[in-house]
Amino acid sequence: MIKQTPSRAITLFTVLSCLVLTACGGRDSTDESAHWAAGEMDDILTEFKPDAPSEQGDWLMLRLPAEMPHLNPLTSTDHYASTMLAWISDTLLDRDPETVESIPNAAKAWEISDDHLEYTFYLREDMHFSDGEPVTAHDVKFTYEMLMDPGVDAPHLRSYFNDVIKCEVLDDHTVRFTCSRPYYRHLVMIGGLSIMPEHIYGEGDFNNHPNNRSPVGSGMYVLERWETGQQLSLTRNPHYWGKEETGRPWFDRIVYSVITDDNTAFQVLARGDLDFMTMPAETFMRRANTSRFKERFNRFAYSRPAYNYIGWNMRRPLFADKETRLALTKLLDRELIRDEIYYGQAQIVSGNFMPDTPEHNDAIAPVPFDPDAAVALLEEAGWRMGSDGVLARDGIRFRFEVGTTIQNPVAEKILTLYKEELARVGIEMVIRPMEWASLLDRVDRRDFDAILMGWSMPPDPDPYQVWHSSQAEAGSNYVGFINEESDALIEQARTEFDRDKRIALYHRFQEILHEEQPYLFLLAPKQLAAGDKRIHGIQVYPFGVEQREWFVPTALQRYGQ
Repeated sequence: MIKQTPSRAITLFTVLSCLVLTACGGRDSTDESAHWAAGEMDDILTEFKPDAPSEQGDWLMLRLPAEMPHLNPLTSTDHYASTMLAWISDTLLDRDPETVESIPNAAKAWEISDDHLEYTFYLREDMHFSDGEPVTAHDVKFTYEMLMDPGVDAPHLRSYFNDVIKCEVLDDHTVRFTCSRPYYRHLVMIGGLSIMPEHIYGEGDFNNHPNNRSPVGSGMYVLERWETGQQLSLTRNPHYWGKEETGRPWFDRIVYSVITDDNTAFQVLARGDLDFMTMPAETFMRRANTSRFKERFNRFAYSRPAYNYIGWNMRRPLFADKETRLALTKLLDRELIRDEIYYGQAQIVSGNFMPDTPEHNDAIAPVPFDPDAAVALLEEAGWRMGSDGVLARDGIRFRFEVGTTIQNPVAEKILTLYKEELARVGIEMVIRPMEWASLLDRVDRRDFDAILMGWSMPPDPDPYQVWHSSQAEAGSNYVGFINEESDALIEQARTEFDRDKRIALYHRFQEILHEEQPYLFLLAPKQLAAGDKRIHGIQVYPFGVEQREWFVPTALQRYGQ
């Protein structure tokens, strides 16, 4: 099991940061795209680990494509907060990046009862929070109690702890969790719980705590400065327990620059003010493909456990029937997006599990682009063309908004392609770009028609958070998907420790999603990235790269402490 960023669950992210529009119609440039994808990838690396010992020092300069609303390990839901909190907060267990198995972290050892109902963790005795206060089992219990408090805005994470009924402090460094029934992810979820200091977060409004802007944890780094809209800077945690054993953290400082525009970000990278960045396919294949650029930067392409989608708010009459939702899927040419926008560096997805994983049902083919079949489905669903050229049903015109992030102008271009295709059959779509925080707020309030977003997936996925009906009103089931059979399958799978049997349940669950089409599942793009050659220790693992391993040899270091 691999160390996730500290969401320990499925995390939300802006999905089009790796998209760029190269053509608005037709397939005239497909051959050129295929040529670039096949002929310009010879230098791509999966690792950059020269024979040099890891050394401390220097700064790591990174990009933040969108700014998170706050930094609280329990209430933050987006990918960007998770990325930041991974440096700041410690979890009970870590995960080996290669084997994806649980390994010690804040807990030096653990025990699981034979019936999978009790989990006992033995904490390290040399741990301190960044303010110097010791980390104890009481802080672990406090974190659990905050998570389980229904007044805390953490339904996305709490859904994984429904069957955890008790947390006991056995002594200052031993804590035991008791569960009402088995769940195959209990070790992963409990072990992935960040430890929050009770003496900091135990007073005041937890959801709006002032330390949500200045988090206190026991991880490698401390948030030194947060300049809204500009930069977040992390410095070494002087009290970090792991530095004596591992030498980490390697960097004196990690600086995240908030750069929402892809072109601007590439310019900052090219002039040497960023060390590593993912980028759109066109930028990667063209601007990052010059000999001058490759003299200074290594290029990487690797699979990322994430997919994007358009989600239909099924509470709206427009999207209440599956025939209409299927028609909407048939009206988007995802092959065109894959070939011309991703240069072939993406897979079309047909469901919620990642392609090329056992949980994915390979028997389900993606819905093909078929406007004629879509028109027939719309007629079957009762839609009729109005005198104004817009479809209507029961007096309701087929007009809706799609929310997306304003931080990514490419999203609007992609949706413009879809808008044009929908208009041809009499559907009026309005693109509604918003700031990332505003979009999250609208989604949380279920105040949307449709949304274009994405999910970042863990290596041992459980669809409960996103798809169980209990999560429709105050959880991550934003679209309001309600299905009795899928609920039963999800619940049964949670208690099934035989992976083959659990996978069979998940395959049937995907069949239901395919029939119901609550999402227009889009693509799982590869991460296309470039890193300054002074950054050593880069390794692509099954679930991406592990930045905690990166370092700069002394001779190549650029920044002082």
